[in-house]
Amino acid sequence: MLYLLAKILGEYYGPFRLLTSHMFLITVGMSGCFFLTWYMLPKCFKFLPVDRGRDHSIESAESKGKPTSAGLVFISISVLVSLLVIPTGYKQVTILVLTMFTMIAGLLDDLHSWHEYKKGIIDLAIALVASLVLLSGSEPVIWLPFTKELFHPSPIVYIVIATLIIWTTINITNCSDGVDGLSATMVIFALIGIGSFLYLIAGHIVVSKYLLIPYSPQSPGWAIMIFTFAGGIAGYLWYNAFPAQCLMGDTGARTLGFIVGVSVIISGNPVLMLLVCSVMFANGGVGLVKVALLRFLGISIFKNIRFPLHDHFRQVKKWSSTQVLIRFALIQVLLTILLLGIMIKVR
Repeated sequence: MLYLLAKILGEYYGPFRLLTSHMFLITVGMSGCFFLTWYMLPKCFKFLPVDRGRDHSIESAESKGKPTSAGLVFISISVLVSLLVIPTGYKQVTILVLTMFTMIAGLLDDLHSWHEYKKGIIDLAIALVASLVLLSGSEPVIWLPFTKELFHPSPIVYIVIATLIIWTTINITNCSDGVDGLSATMVIFALIGIGSFLYLIAGHIVVSKYLLIPYSPQSPGWAIMIFTFAGGIAGYLWYNAFPAQCLMGDTGARTLGFIVGVSVIISGNPVLMLLVCSVMFANGGVGLVKVALLRFLGISIFKNIRFPLHDHFRQVKKWSSTQVLIRFALIQVLLTILLLGIMIKVR
């Protein structure tokens, strides 16, 4: 909205052209979303449901009774601010609508504790629709590390890959939510990493050409949305830092996973999921694989490791929640810098 307004009013009053600057809009979106969430969230605590605790979850009693489903607040704010600051097209608007659908599905799960298969099917449907939206009106292009070649998969292959990635990020993010501040911190790192890539590399015609990465003029607009959501998560993290005053619940965790998955698809490189979400994948994704193999194939792996992995370190290694958060965060930052640098430069 601001971008379109600047296009109109910039002809009459020069300073309005500042609103066409992607960097300025990133700053406005991220900081505005942070302060709105920081201000509004505690005022909404009394309206949110309370955590009922989780069976077999470590330190579940400490979370019981705290306001949960805080994602309802900061996700809604992030969507509204995004509509204000991003250069809107039908893809951006549709993705934001799907974000709200994901949030509502998570809220209903928080309230009614849906069966895991029901949640999985709903996540799959949302991921499929998002993949169709991102594919529409464009030719699918995928770039991979260690090769300068660009791949043009068939639409069906692209949709299968995109749907699988979005479904996976939804669930690994949800599984990683169990330590105060952990899931939100991991998602902020992932979004800032992808947003920086879209703005500084994929959205810059000179840099992208030098690094042999497909240039996308729409990338900076997507980066604005991604950084805006990062600002909303930061506002939530202010109150979720140990000891947490509120919890995001499935309302927030599943929706953040959706945003991360969509961001990976927009980047054009599915391997990016393993780079910016490596710790979340190890923490929650391997647990999903372990359960699936045992349930459907009778294959047992990692018998002596508890998943999510953060529970293993708290119960077996006796790490505190703060130690889990700091150490996992350090590992993710180092891996992202190292692997992303290698992946891009080797091309």
